[in-house]
This record gives sequence, structure tokens and C-alpha cells, in this order.
Amino acid sequence: MMGELSVKEKELIRGSWESLGINKVPHGVIMFSRLFELDPALLSLFHYGTNCDSKQDCLSSPEFLDHVTKVMLVIDAAVSHLDDLHTLEDFLVNLGRKHQAVGVSTQSFTDVGESLLYMLQCSLGQAYTAPLRQAWLNMYSIVVAVMSRGWAKNGEDKAD
Repeated sequence: MMGELSVKEKELIRGSWESLGINKVPHGVIMFSRLFELDPALLSLFHYGTNCDSKQDCLSSPEFLDHVTKVMLVIDAAVSHLDDLHTLEDFLVNLGRKHQAVGVSTQSFTDVGESLLYMLQCSLGQAYTAPLRQAWLNMYSIVVAVMSRGWAKNGEDKAD
């Protein structure tokens, strides 16, 4: 079962995403830059024509920017479906499964959450308040709980 967000939390999330969702990639780059600071080992999960040996190589690679765009679109989908997050359940379970398959640990989900909050703080400035932070954290927790189910299920399937 998926968690619920309060009306106020949904309002805060929608309001803050309005300005960020228009220009997703630069915000996504801030998020991933922070993620690679928190866990440099994650760079090794990105294998493209140009290998992500350094954070800079990675962040300027078109394939990586494509990944950033996809991640931002997942956030966008969650924000768009705040009133009916359960409709994203199958998608998120599958996303968790894919992340398990490529070697992402559940600890990385925590680091991504930290990076998301960091990006919101950088991008929103004064508008980034404690209630806003909590609303995003609550939404992210719901998303990750569902992804983690898919992640765990994929691990079990592999063990069989």
C-alpha cells in the first residue's frame, strides 16, 4: 500500500516544481553532481561511449544527460500524479527492479533523496522552507518504498 500526502504537502510540491519542471536538465545536473559527491562510486554504473571516469566527463555526456532527463521525468510524473500516486505503482516497481539489475544499492536511493533535497534548496533559494522540504521528503519516501519493493523482488528472482 502506498502512503498519502496531505493537501498542504501536495500544494507545496506542485508550487515548487512549477518553476523547476520547465527547465529540467540543469536542475537534474545539480542533483547528480551532488549525488556523485556523496557517492563517487556511482560514476562506475554509467557506461557509455564516453566512459564516466570523472564527474565532469559524465555530466557532459549526451547519454548521461538523457538519463538525467529520464530521472527528472520520473519526478515530474510523481508530481503530476500526487492525487493518485498508486497509478505509478507498476512503473515504480519496475524501475526498482531495473536499478537492482544494474547494481544500484538501496543506500543509493537515500543518497538520491539527499541530492534531490540539495537541488531543491539550491534552485529554490528562499522559497525552500522546512515544510516544503518535509513535503518533498514524504513524496520521495513513498516513491522509494515502492521502488524498493521492485528492487527486493528482483533480488529474490535472481536468487531462485
